[in-house]
Amino acid sequence: MAEGSRRRFLDGLTERRERHRERSRLIRVAVALAGFLVVLVGIIMIPLPGPGLLVVAVGLATLALEFAWAEHLLERTVDRLSEAGEKVRRASRLEQALVVLLGAVVAAGALTAVYRWDLPLLPV
Repeated sequence: MAEGSRRRFLDGLTERRERHRERSRLIRVAVALAGFLVVLVGIIMIPLPGPGLLVVAVGLATLALEFAWAEHLLERTVDRLSEAGEKVRRASRLEQALVVLLGAVVAAGALTAVYRWDLPLLPV
């Protein structure tokens, strides 16, 4: 991410934090819990093909509304996402195709497991 767009992103976060602080305590607690849940899901997704770091960044952005430490981690995560994007752009077509194929195999395996073992797609 270019330094200018990174700065705009973080400045926007500061504005959202100020608006968030005016909300009721119940909503602020619910937002914090949702942020922790999204970060946890993102961490689980990191070793799998897919947007694990992006999901972690979304969760950290949510947590950064309440916690300064989350904003610092978010800055580092945004930098890591930029590095990952550069690696993908520099990868050869074959490497990109293999990553897409691996993602498709993992998705097919997950769907097969859901069907085979009659697992619920949503926790109900």
